[in-house]
Amino acid sequence: FLTARSMVEDRITVFKLGCDDYITKPFSMEELLLRIQAVLRRQQAGGPGSGLPDGPVHLGQYVFDPKPMTLILNGDVQRLTEREGELLGMLAASLDQTLERDVALRAIWQDDSYHAGRSMDVFISKLRKHLSGDPRVEIRSVHGRGFRLMVHE
Repeated sequence: FLTARSMVEDRITVFKLGCDDYITKPFSMEELLLRIQAVLRRQQAGGPGSGLPDGPVHLGQYVFDPKPMTLILNGDVQRLTEREGELLGMLAASLDQTLERDVALRAIWQDDSYHAGRSMDVFISKLRKHLSGDPRVEIRSVHGRGFRLMVHE
């Protein structure tokens, strides 16, 4: 965010909405460029804010590997589409916590419109089918908020 609003409440609101950084006017062009570079480094490195885990993640009997976008169950490898992989990565990164719908939409679709939301619902349905081989793994809808990936013991 680049804004003239400098109140703490404004900052808290936008960070809760998924903002990566916040800078107020007047600002230094050099500082703005350095902050943009820092966000890009985090995105490229798979760090916080990229949505993808650094390496393979165990989800019940499944192993999700975000680099080749694969989901493995008992040696059977299933290749995921880029959006399926990004969405599963974000869910896995927030395991047992609610992944806010608008955060995922902005991160993956760069759009939080109604149509993008319907598209995400289709991808959630596809992920549920992909994960149906282990009944302990569940993607639960959290009404009005988003989705929660859970692995039951």
